[in-house]
Amino acid sequence: MSQQSFLKIALWAVKLLLSVTLVWAGYKKLLVPETLPWPWIKEHPHLVPFTGVLDLLAGLGIVLPFLLNLQPKLTKYASLSIILLMLSAIVFHVSRGEVSQISFNVFVIVLAGFVFWKN
Repeated sequence: MSQQSFLKIALWAVKLLLSVTLVWAGYKKLLVPETLPWPWIKEHPHLVPFTGVLDLLAGLGIVLPFLLNLQPKLTKYASLSIILLMLSAIVFHVSRGEVSQISFNVFVIVLAGFVFWKN
């Protein structure tokens, strides 16, 4: 397998991982937020649907441009929006003294950065 083929497969694997993760988070935040274990959900209930919609849009935006044969550059914008969303989440968690909670956000930033770079 060539390096180009490997990178193409890795890019799609990362896109699918990001999409599934963000769509799941959006679904949980919008439809069953009481099942989520994060303390901020009970403390900021108005923020839950807002972030749920953002998660859902980002999760769909990372794969739909290709699947619907739309402009591929939309995937680049979706990956950039995921990076901005995760940076916002990091700022939120740090402001609450939850620095131990940001490793997931950093991981998602790395994945979205890979998509931004290779798309």
